[in-house]
Amino acid sequence: MMNGFLLGLTIFLDLFIPSIFGIILFINHRRKAQLCRERDTLLQEKEAALGFVHNVGEVFAKSETIDMDHLLERVLHYAVRTCKASAGAIHLTNAKTTTLEARSISGVFPPPFEVNTELLQFEQNASEELEQLIKGHPIPFGKGLIGEAAVLGNSILVEDAEMDSRVPQIPMDFLKIRTLLIIPMRFGNHTVGVMTLVNRTNGGQFSLPDLNLAQALAAQASVPIHYAGLQETLEEKRELDRGMQIAQQIQHSLLPQKLPTFGNIEVAAFNHPAMDIGGDYYDLIHIDEKHIGLAIADVSGKGIGGALMMSVCRSVLRANAENVYNPSTMLTSMNKTLSSNLAEDMFITMLYMVLNLDTHQLSYARAGHEAPIIIRKNESEAEVVETAGIAIGLVDNDTFAAVIETCNTNLHTGDLLVAYTDGISEAMNSAHEEWGIDNLIECVERMADASAPDLLDNIREHVLSFTGSARQYDDMTMLALKIK
Repeated sequence: MMNGFLLGLTIFLDLFIPSIFGIILFINHRRKAQLCRERDTLLQEKEAALGFVHNVGEVFAKSETIDMDHLLERVLHYAVRTCKASAGAIHLTNAKTTTLEARSISGVFPPPFEVNTELLQFEQNASEELEQLIKGHPIPFGKGLIGEAAVLGNSILVEDAEMDSRVPQIPMDFLKIRTLLIIPMRFGNHTVGVMTLVNRTNGGQFSLPDLNLAQALAAQASVPIHYAGLQETLEEKRELDRGMQIAQQIQHSLLPQKLPTFGNIEVAAFNHPAMDIGGDYYDLIHIDEKHIGLAIADVSGKGIGGALMMSVCRSVLRANAENVYNPSTMLTSMNKTLSSNLAEDMFITMLYMVLNLDTHQLSYARAGHEAPIIIRKNESEAEVVETAGIAIGLVDNDTFAAVIETCNTNLHTGDLLVAYTDGISEAMNSAHEEWGIDNLIECVERMADASAPDLLDNIREHVLSFTGSARQYDDMTMLALKIK
């Protein structure tokens, strides 16, 4: 019996041991095959990343300036081809609007948002019409899968998009999203954009290896896109600076380049905009052989808006000043013309004066502007000459005409008049203290015997000394008239 058992055991071992070795060899073979596939996948990703770096590097090597759209087109084309996608898009982050804007689209890319199908009336080139639709529809941060990927910084793989309620679907077969990859493109802790790939060319589904490959490409793309964005922003600023420089030159040319002297009448002025261009304005106008018009104005708001309205104000004044000797009539006419062109939050204050060159009678009216200062010869104290009036653009013309008034005064030899905008009296130092009207009057009284240009030079020096290194918040403009 013992011999039978040993014989059976021997037969069992003879059969079992080879089977065990066979199983082990099979497992090792499968493991080796899996490792080979993983190796091949890693090599594919490496080669794709290296190829991508070389491909994108050519964009930087061939030009001193980087065209962002050309760079994105290269990035997306390579990603679509490498991942075997049918179409793709890159949305870039707009930090100002906290939205993602489609900057590059490849292939027939389905809209990644709900669309009124009645709007999709394709005529000739569907891809171009789709591209316009998608580029004109910024995606808010956090909205939809693309907005979610941008905020969370996580990639999204949707293998079967038709079964996923998060994926918007359009009832047109060529716009169906069947499988989807969404990959945030991050530089440091910031999302610079989101790359989206849809539908494999072979009709299959995207898988984890596809996601890994797309992530590798997106990581490589994020760096050049970030720096190209910085360069694009810098170029936009340069272009804006060039535009502002031209605007500054144009605005400067609108102000009198040289104020004439009329016999014993001396006029001087200066203008310091708070920005490159501003909304303050002064002018001297020949009404006829015996009369000149003197204007100083302040358009609410600074920068381009104020500058544009200043130029309009100048044009209206010069077009209507001829043979108009009553300042109130002139300002009422300007209110009628300009009110309809002013934004709701914009208005213009103006002091307009008409001087008779023979008699030196001065007529003046104020549309809500600072009152002029007059100091008479041999008098120690200056006078602030107030008149009723309201700013242009604040009320209807009947109300404006009822409020505005013209006053008259005669100027004599040695008399001095100073007009200014509130940027002078309200100039602030680093302690947020205003220079104030009292300091202005003190300067005028102290320099009563000076010429008009010397007086303004002295006031400007005192104001700038008071403000020091503090930022200038408002335009500064002054106009001085002296009877010699």
